[in-house]
Amino acid sequence: MMVPKEKKAYCPKCKKTTNHKVKVSTSKAKKGRTMSWGTRKYERKLAGYHGKVKGKAKVKKQGIRNKLMLECMVCKKKHERVTTGRMKKKSEVKR
Repeated sequence: MMVPKEKKAYCPKCKKTTNHKVKVSTSKAKKGRTMSWGTRKYERKLAGYHGKVKGKAKVKKQGIRNKLMLECMVCKKKHERVTTGRMKKKSEVKR
């Protein structure tokens, strides 16, 4: 997905619609917390306590979540905007 270098958008600090510089930043699904109660319980089950348990399930790969970092040209405040949901293709800035 092609994204322009500059974009007109609302700035929450200026409280106006101004021009913004655009930078692409993506994020993938993060791992869960290892010390959370559910994870520890699951690890105990896999270790062999409490009878027989099914092994780890195969996880379907998630696509990349495309985010745009918008920097206001007036006040230099940065904020993020998610362009779409999860996608296979990464967004890129037009040259």
